[in-house]
Amino acid sequence: MSFQWPELLWLLAAIPLLIALYVYLLNRKKRNAIRYASLGLLKEAMRGTSWRRHVPPALLLLALGIMIAAIARPTAVVTLPSQHETVIMAMDVSGSMRATDVEPNRLVAAQNAAKAFIEQQPENVRIGIVAFAGTATVAQSPTRNKEDLVAAIDRFQLQRATAIGSAIIVSLATLFPGEGYDVSAFSYMSEKKPQKPQNFKPVPPGSYQSAVIILLTDGQRTTGPDSVMAARLAAERGVRIYTVGVGTPAGATIGFEGWSMHVRLDEETLRSVADLTRGEYFYAGNAVELKRIYETMRSRMVLETKKQEVTAFFAAVAAVLVILAASLSLAWFNRIV
Repeated sequence: MSFQWPELLWLLAAIPLLIALYVYLLNRKKRNAIRYASLGLLKEAMRGTSWRRHVPPALLLLALGIMIAAIARPTAVVTLPSQHETVIMAMDVSGSMRATDVEPNRLVAAQNAAKAFIEQQPENVRIGIVAFAGTATVAQSPTRNKEDLVAAIDRFQLQRATAIGSAIIVSLATLFPGEGYDVSAFSYMSEKKPQKPQNFKPVPPGSYQSAVIILLTDGQRTTGPDSVMAARLAAERGVRIYTVGVGTPAGATIGFEGWSMHVRLDEETLRSVADLTRGEYFYAGNAVELKRIYETMRSRMVLETKKQEVTAFFAAVAAVLVILAASLSLAWFNRIV
């Protein structure tokens, strides 16, 4: 718990003074009752010794303390429903996804897990799919139609090369279609520095709450813009990237049409991309882990822990205490406090 205006908390010093005043008034009432020997005053003094007499004032003092805390604008770390409305799934369809270190192979395991993830999403979430190999393309624009999304995943065809940076830039262009991300300028050029949209002002990483990118790949970039450089574009946009590494660090040897190559999981790149954007990296060593990762990722996107101002909650509690104090006083003593 913290306060945006902590200097106002000094007002809490008034609480002990009010308690002292209350005790003084009670003692004076008892002295007056004894001095004048009035039966009515004696009854009032005797009734004042009952514990009930102290409950309404105690509730009012507590309400006052909470109201003082409220005007200091308290904040707390709470878990709230996320405001993510769009999820872009950038999925690797390069030849390395043919590797069988994840059964039956990396691509099929990724497809099955992605379908399960889509099925579990609430109806208000739009999902888009970007497929990437040597280039990146939008396989399905953001939609709530789950059948269209599954059909797009089933149409994947393996291609050569891996352009992770292109996938990130295409995902950003899908989220912000009118803001100057020139995707074609980066798709075929390996070292060209991505250009920011004109009149763009960077925001804190992870601060954009309406969309996230899920990047699923074995992490070995072979062409296209630098992966980390593209991740910086997403970070400056405030978009989180959750990276999922498919495969094993030891890798596997794949062969196709007379050629073979050894492919392994590049976890360092995927961690860097996730860290830059305030996302998170997940390791998927097999098909079972991959499905579990998607389930975990869904829960983290639906419920998000963040710092939130709770002034309204404090004010509501104080109001309830005031009403309770007045109600008890009216019921027990036929007067409002």
